[in-house]
Amino acid sequence: MDARRIIEKLRDKTTLTDVELQWFAQGLASGEVTDAQAGAFAMAALLNGMSDPERVGLTLAMRDSGRVMTWDAPSPAMDKHSTGGIGDCVSLILAPALAALGGFVPMVSGRGLGHTGGTLDKLEAIPGLKTEVSEDRFRAIMAQTGFAIVSATGSIAPADKRLYAIRDVTGTVESIDLITASILSKKLAAGLEGLVLDVKCGSGAFMQTRDDARALAQSLVTTANGAGCKTSALITDMSQPLCPWMGNALEVMAVMEAMTSGEVDNRLCDLTCALGGELMVLSGMAHDADHAALAVRGTLSDGSAAERFGQMVHALGGPRDFVDHWRDRLPSAPVVRDVVAHQSGYVAQMDGHALGMAVVHLGGGRLKGDDRIDPAVGFSNFCMTGEYLGQDDLIATIHARSDADADRAEAAIRAAVSWTAQRPEAVPLVFEKVSG
Repeated sequence: MDARRIIEKLRDKTTLTDVELQWFAQGLASGEVTDAQAGAFAMAALLNGMSDPERVGLTLAMRDSGRVMTWDAPSPAMDKHSTGGIGDCVSLILAPALAALGGFVPMVSGRGLGHTGGTLDKLEAIPGLKTEVSEDRFRAIMAQTGFAIVSATGSIAPADKRLYAIRDVTGTVESIDLITASILSKKLAAGLEGLVLDVKCGSGAFMQTRDDARALAQSLVTTANGAGCKTSALITDMSQPLCPWMGNALEVMAVMEAMTSGEVDNRLCDLTCALGGELMVLSGMAHDADHAALAVRGTLSDGSAAERFGQMVHALGGPRDFVDHWRDRLPSAPVVRDVVAHQSGYVAQMDGHALGMAVVHLGGGRLKGDDRIDPAVGFSNFCMTGEYLGQDDLIATIHARSDADADRAEAAIRAAVSWTAQRPEAVPLVFEKVSG
């Protein structure tokens, strides 16, 4: 076995064996496979694709590159994963909501990838909070709160942790095969029995068309169910931000508003409840997804989800009083600028990818693997598609480190938003469900 031969076979569309994929995954974990070789492998996978058996083999190989956890819990271990979008902070709401209902949610999450934000980066905007914990600490937090949102430990799918970072900086994020293996290797290593997938499509998603999103959803659902984890997927809209807040600390603010204000009728909460209802049925906690979704919404209204979230924040090193004083605890940017429409009309559509990259260029994401994230920057109060704006109405508010950064962000926003004189047709939040 050697990495060059495996890369050549993938390049030449010659089927890789399970043994070869196991060797490559172990080489990623051990460092025997170099960054250059990992990047070449990822590019070959992106350009040529992988067969169904290769995709399953790679998923299991990356899962088995480290420890596979098991749980002795009163309810099945369950989780949710999104394929990535902008203004998408569902995980931070859904996990504590399910825990408040008696669910058991060991959520092993990732960092920002390309133009999309990462759950771990958002959580770490909370002062003192660290998502990298030992397995023993992970288990202790799970026993205390019923859920935990953590990064993959060194022993959980280490091959994926390495390849994930390399994909982010080598232009290979969009590969369906690598996305499938990346998502499921971590999830299966976490010992899940139920998984719901939020597969995005639209200008702010990696899969911009419904056909591409459906192909990814089917790949994920088929692979996960074949590995013994009950899984379904919702294909959802990402033609605009899921919520009007984009950026790490700003999205935590959106989360806290959702869990403490009592205002739970919006796109963010609607999708959280739909995914939660689906997951409760998969895990055997409920028989009807619609009734289960109402139960999830109830935890946002009665404060029980916020209480669980606060327990986890403190267990991960954040402030003990975060739920009561989150507005004072989160970092803020020195430059805050409103962007007004300067014209009248309906918001027709948005370039979600451009908006995500505008946040990255503010410092809210990574252009290189070792870039440090500025948790305070981003956008708030963003308008929504179909909304009518007058000349003096707000498109968005920019949170930036400098006036020059704000200037560039304003130009990006104006270029990304288009207008129409007629009200555009409404786009549904959830397009369809893909089941195993």
